[in-house]
Amino acid sequence: MPHILIRIGLILAWEWHARSRNYVSESEMCKLESIPLDFGDYHPLKPITVTESKTKKMNRKGSTSSTSSSSSSSMLDPLSSVLDGTDPLSLFAAAADPVTTDSTRKKRDKDDSSAVGSDFEPWSSKRGDILARYTTTEKLSIVSGRKATTTGSAVSEKVRTRLEELDDLEEGSQKELLNLTQQDYMNRIEELNQSLKDAWSSDQKVKALKIVIQCSKLLSDTTVIQFYPSKFVLITDILDTFGKLVYERILSMCMDSRVSLPDNFSPESVNDTAKETCLNWFFKIASIRELIPRFYVEAAILKCNKFLSKMGISECLPRLTSMIRGIGDPLVAVYARAYLCRVGMEVAPQLKESLNENFFDFLLTFKQIHGDTVQNQLVVQCVEIPLYLTLYSPAIDWILQCIAYRAPEVLLTEMMERCKNLGNNALLLNSIMSAFRAEFIAARSMDFIGMIKECDESGFPKHLLFRSLGLNLALADPPESDRLQILNEAWKVITKLKNPQDYINCAEVWVEYTCRHFTKREVNTVLADVIKHMTPDRAFEDAYPQLQSIIQKVITYIYDFSLLFSVEKFLPFLDMFQKESVRVEVCKCIMESFINALTLEDEKRMLAALINGFIKMVSFGRDFEQQLSFYVEARSMFCNLEPVLVQLIHSVNQLAMETRKVMKGNHSRKTAAFVRACVAFCFITIPSLSGIFTRLNLYLHSGQVALANQCLSQADAFFKAAVSLVPEVPKMINVDGKMRPSDTFLLEFLCNFFSTLLVVPDHPEQGVLFLVRGLLNVIQDYTWEDNSDDKVRIYTNVLHLLSAMTQEAYIYHVDKVDSNDTLYGGDSKFLTEINKLCETVIAQILDHLKTLGKEETLKRQSQLALHFFNTILAHGDLRNNKLNQLSVNLWNLAQKHGFADTSTMVTTLEYIKKRSKQPEMSHFTDLALRLPLQSRT
Repeated sequence: MPHILIRIGLILAWEWHARSRNYVSESEMCKLESIPLDFGDYHPLKPITVTESKTKKMNRKGSTSSTSSSSSSSMLDPLSSVLDGTDPLSLFAAAADPVTTDSTRKKRDKDDSSAVGSDFEPWSSKRGDILARYTTTEKLSIVSGRKATTTGSAVSEKVRTRLEELDDLEEGSQKELLNLTQQDYMNRIEELNQSLKDAWSSDQKVKALKIVIQCSKLLSDTTVIQFYPSKFVLITDILDTFGKLVYERILSMCMDSRVSLPDNFSPESVNDTAKETCLNWFFKIASIRELIPRFYVEAAILKCNKFLSKMGISECLPRLTSMIRGIGDPLVAVYARAYLCRVGMEVAPQLKESLNENFFDFLLTFKQIHGDTVQNQLVVQCVEIPLYLTLYSPAIDWILQCIAYRAPEVLLTEMMERCKNLGNNALLLNSIMSAFRAEFIAARSMDFIGMIKECDESGFPKHLLFRSLGLNLALADPPESDRLQILNEAWKVITKLKNPQDYINCAEVWVEYTCRHFTKREVNTVLADVIKHMTPDRAFEDAYPQLQSIIQKVITYIYDFSLLFSVEKFLPFLDMFQKESVRVEVCKCIMESFINALTLEDEKRMLAALINGFIKMVSFGRDFEQQLSFYVEARSMFCNLEPVLVQLIHSVNQLAMETRKVMKGNHSRKTAAFVRACVAFCFITIPSLSGIFTRLNLYLHSGQVALANQCLSQADAFFKAAVSLVPEVPKMINVDGKMRPSDTFLLEFLCNFFSTLLVVPDHPEQGVLFLVRGLLNVIQDYTWEDNSDDKVRIYTNVLHLLSAMTQEAYIYHVDKVDSNDTLYGGDSKFLTEINKLCETVIAQILDHLKTLGKEETLKRQSQLALHFFNTILAHGDLRNNKLNQLSVNLWNLAQKHGFADTSTMVTTLEYIKKRSKQPEMSHFTDLALRLPLQSRT
């Protein structure tokens, strides 16, 4: 949206000259009369509730629109633009964030339509679980590969050179490291990752490639087989880093006039230099002789095929899939397939054929698991087959997740058939249930139960399969006719489990299914069975998290308090929580569950009032840290009660001010940190409130508290948040059940905000008056009602603020905070910036007065003209001839059409004559002579 100065063209004819003020002498000479304030039905202490009120906005041309125009985007960040367009932030944003045109937006939307959505769980979310689950206490080794030699004249000189480069393990290459602990191994891999980045940044590309090749070779080593999934995660992190570096390097070579290629660029837009570099990388990788590093390194830079050919990726994926068939170890092969699927989903998620082919290839070689080679390896490493099978889970789960993503239901049917053909292998069946949509699994619950019954339990326990089925049924409902039979079949298996941990892990899942679909009788039966299994040998002491989860599930579905305690076994179930801290936590959980979003509004208000009374009574004396901890815990417990959150914010602000009082404004390092913690509490709590004026006023109040405690950057953050929130103020708000215009409340808030901004010092890196400028941009862009003059009234208040900012000493200050009068010391450039803003604001006011020249708006014009006249009278230097003439024009305009209140005009003129008798006010005498009183005829 254009800045204000551009919009008003050449209207900037009136220069502003603020009169110099001596506030001390003025207060001694003048006694201000108290003016009664008429709030009507409004009282400032009443809570304001805002309800959604959809209104059509008027655009600049007067047409209504339900969507924002291109200019409305500036409202999202009002501080990014200023009135005169010279703010350095605007220039920086313009350079760093080029404007998105309609054509690029369409291209981007088209590209996003085929991309992986937010509903796809990324690999990064699985990484931590794999590293935590697959650990070892055995010693690990990092061994470099043998140096290869090249013989024979058939190899070209160019190829020989590449091979020699790769084979020459110069200083810094990978060396043999033996007897490493798991942590040492992980640290060493991280060092290699950093070495890769360092080599790349120092333009040692060949060295970087060597590091990647040597790391890739480690994926062929299964000597400590139970650690292999974690090793895969660590090594592929390095491969990902390498792939990203290569891609970004080639992409940077495609920049034309410092403009990079769009995300969906075509190979035709890639220059020859970039293509040559890309080909060179693929040639280097093609020279790698060993299969596993060759595969992994090429897969890592798969995305680079985009630079060469539109079909490059779609042609490369099948070839890489075929390469994996040459890997003999089934565990190594399945993780290679998982990596290829991961890369494929990142660069070409629409190519499902390659994903399916990888999985089907795995099924064809699945029998290798039971072959002599694998079995002998397990004997040597003393690894049982059930443990070995779990090593496959992360890879198979990932492959199936990629295949099942947005896949049709018919694909699940095909997968189930293939699983049956393999004898209902439990590992595959578990992965299938984990990958496909819960709705598909739930609809076939009885089919899956039949397959589970036929599984061989020696390799993968059946209770884990029932747990996976239960997780799906917690998300989707099975056919109603099957629900009881499903519960019976599952519980037959669960109740026979002897190991308490296995039992509770399954029971935890199926309790939710029982609560969702059955009565309290079935729930009571299940709870009784849990008590029976977990009481012997006090097994419950090792299962408190699962037991707490069961409690949460029960009270989620049985949300009637009396009905909950009518479940016979509920209280005996609670008796298992014998550890005091856990028992208290469970009781708090039960209490919180009955103070939730479903509570009636009247009950919530009553509860909030009671809780607020309790919060006000709690005091830890001078132990302010314990007091803050209490407020933090109360916030977590009553996060659904907005009045309680508001009270907590006020209480924490009060706590910060009490700390300031104790320290007499001179904070120590400890108390300064404590006050900042209080400020942070408020800053992260306010956004959770729904009332917009509640948020605005709390941002302002908390910013004032931060400023009083010399937390300047935190105060700026509060004030910026308030500025950014103003555009969201609705046109109508609910006050005591009645819908009322919000303009009056917004005007009141902004006036309070202006009063605070007088003492807020400028940020040294943000430019002159950056908060005032940002707020003015918001006011200008806000859609005001057509019959409202509040915008002009706000502008007159801005003139009051800017006039006060020009004074040598401000009328008030915050203790130990230097305001702009101290920082700038009356600097001429600072005053010039203020005067420019004043001129702009005056032009806006006059422009609005001109628009009120129609017959139906002449009364409003008269009132605003007199209002602006009084502003000039109070804050302008009327010794300036132009400003003096402007005031006379406004006086005459107020009376021109007979709408001026005669008594008000007489009182105003008498005031001017009285002021003319004061020292240095003699020019008021001449002004009074130029202000005639027009009588009504």
